[in-house]
Amino acid sequence: GTGWAWGKYLPEERADVPPSQFPWFAIAYAELGTREVVGSGDHPRIVEYLQSTTLKAPHSANDETPWCSAFANWCVEQAGYAGTDSAWARSWLNWGRRIDAPVAGCITVFERDVSSGHVAFFVSRSGERIEVLGGNQSDAVSVAGYAAQRLLGYRVPG
Repeated sequence: GTGWAWGKYLPEERADVPPSQFPWFAIAYAELGTREVVGSGDHPRIVEYLQSTTLKAPHSANDETPWCSAFANWCVEQAGYAGTDSAWARSWLNWGRRIDAPVAGCITVFERDVSSGHVAFFVSRSGERIEVLGGNQSDAVSVAGYAAQRLLGYRVPG
């Protein structure tokens, strides 16, 4: 469009996310900025992510429940693919097929500790940092960087 507008009326700036061959990546990108409700409330969209998994109440109705895998599952399912239906990030290590060289939008799984993890969509790699678009990153859907040494794997359909 043309014209002008006060900055406070414009949408928040979004990270420069590369195009992807995976339709869920655009869906995830459109969710950027979705953030947990501070206090006792729950963001209805995050609850929707959680309810795309087999997670039972009360955890599936609470945006304080870890929701990175639920976000990935919701995005993949919105794109018409079967997800893992699991709220466990490492479940994605059994989804699709493994690839060694990442491509924009592929599923990226990280280690948090011996038994837990984090899952998001690959954006880029710079040195020893892997940038991903994912949910539950600083309590929001955002682009964030993780240490490459924590990488467990990249996954694509198939």
